[in-house]
Amino acid sequence: MSIDPDERPPAVRQLRLVVEAEDYEAAVAFFRDALGLPEQAAFSGDGDARVVILDAGRATLEIANPAQKRMIDEVEVGRQVAPKIRVAFEVDDAPAATGRLVAAGATELAPPTVTPWHSLNSRLEAPAGLQLTLFQELRDLDERATLDGFGTDRERAG
Repeated sequence: MSIDPDERPPAVRQLRLVVEAEDYEAAVAFFRDALGLPEQAAFSGDGDARVVILDAGRATLEIANPAQKRMIDEVEVGRQVAPKIRVAFEVDDAPAATGRLVAAGATELAPPTVTPWHSLNSRLEAPAGLQLTLFQELRDLDERATLDGFGTDRERAG
């Protein structure tokens, strides 16, 4: 289904992924302190209700069909491990970030691996029950756009 550009709804201003963490303190320490996501705001309420909003930079929503999800798992880990939702963070140095997060309590599911889409990806099990991919782009978007399999669905459609 294609929407006429003149009839599109207003742009979304922010993607916010909300995660319930049984061990709130450990999750905050991992994502804020170890991964390095700056604290944007924090709120508390009755009954020890607490939330922290961490700035994760630019957000995208990646929608993959089941075959793509299986392929990504196979490339990054060598077997099917991902739940329906996996969080991916672009980092400058995937090996260093992977080591830092493992030291902070994550479980490494797969070490940094060069992918067919020219990034260096590792897979971690993190606090709050989240599975993470850390990825380091090895080529810029313009370079990747010239490779087979890259482009947009809109370009493929016609």
